[in-house]
Amino acid sequence: MSSERLAVIGGGVIGLSCAWRAAADGWTVTVVDPAPRSGASWVAGGMLAPVTEAWPGEEDLLALGVESVARWPAFAAAVAEAAGQPVGLRADGTVVAATGSGDRDELDALAAHLARLERSVESLTGRALRRLEPAIGPDVRAGLSVPDDLAVDNRMLLAALVTAAEKTGIEFDARSADGVATEAGRVTGVRCAEGPDIAADVVLVCAGAHSAALHPALTGLVRPVKGEILRLARRPGAFPAPRRTVRALVDGRPMYAVPRDGDGLVVGATQAEQGFDTTVTVGGVRDLLRDAERVLPGVAEYALLEVAAGLRPGSPDNLPVIGALGPDGLLVATGHHRNGILLSPITADAVAALLRDEPVPEPVRAADPARFTHGEESPGARVDQR
Repeated sequence: MSSERLAVIGGGVIGLSCAWRAAADGWTVTVVDPAPRSGASWVAGGMLAPVTEAWPGEEDLLALGVESVARWPAFAAAVAEAAGQPVGLRADGTVVAATGSGDRDELDALAAHLARLERSVESLTGRALRRLEPAIGPDVRAGLSVPDDLAVDNRMLLAALVTAAEKTGIEFDARSADGVATEAGRVTGVRCAEGPDIAADVVLVCAGAHSAALHPALTGLVRPVKGEILRLARRPGAFPAPRRTVRALVDGRPMYAVPRDGDGLVVGATQAEQGFDTTVTVGGVRDLLRDAERVLPGVAEYALLEVAAGLRPGSPDNLPVIGALGPDGLLVATGHHRNGILLSPITADAVAALLRDEPVPEPVRAADPARFTHGEESPGARVDQR
């Protein structure tokens, strides 16, 4: 595309990453969002975990995630340099813990699935896991070590991206976008709830769970998936937090605890298909605390700092939607579900390629929205059971 004005609808991690890359390539960029660095990006755990997120039948998503996590160190270094502040990347790796026999069987199945894909992980006894992470309790009987699954402090990352964007000359418009303005089959800008349209030659929709309302071509392609999280902090005298991300299955329920600098932990995450409801529930908090304490008993002495809920943008097949869609000049980068933080580098690279009329990275081809119009997947939600 030879045009120069780009409007990005959405100031979460995907929108900010793409906007920053485009501005570095010479585009005049406006980010349209009344509350940048909020929403699902703000309440995310920050796991960069394609291997431990792997699921049979989602090999395209695994390949996309593995390629993106490989790009993360360079991406983090570039954002940190542009912003002049750290992004909070953690390279300590991930362990996965299982409690009951059914949980151990599921981990064995995951390890076997990954081995078939030539992505082996190390199986460990509960005792071996505790040697790696002494915070793990005696209810854990077995697990996996996945050193290449990383993590990042999502809030440090968002702050750095905003600073990098501002230093690159990106303008932020605090109005709410009502939709994509078009004329004669071509994008002309962004319609806003108040005031005039924002003129643009290209519009990139990165509005997460709210993307589907912005253009008819996105109808049915993105839906909200609610997730609740907790933020904890170690109190004096309490057992130290783990260094690695700890994922776990507790009687079939998934749980994760992602460390933060200063002995903090983010614990999550529930998952529910409840529309745009962001109410934190008593049951969700109870379940997360109960399961976290089963795996990491020391958290019983931690302070509970925050409870929050976010809306992940789910797609019909759990792959993101990245590419050209609808009228000339409309690009989309949404539907990342649980993987928005993980997939930020490769999504930004893909959007930069699209803006230059170049091929996207090979793993991104599976995320082309054309897969829906070509009948490969009907636009109906496939419920994710993880």
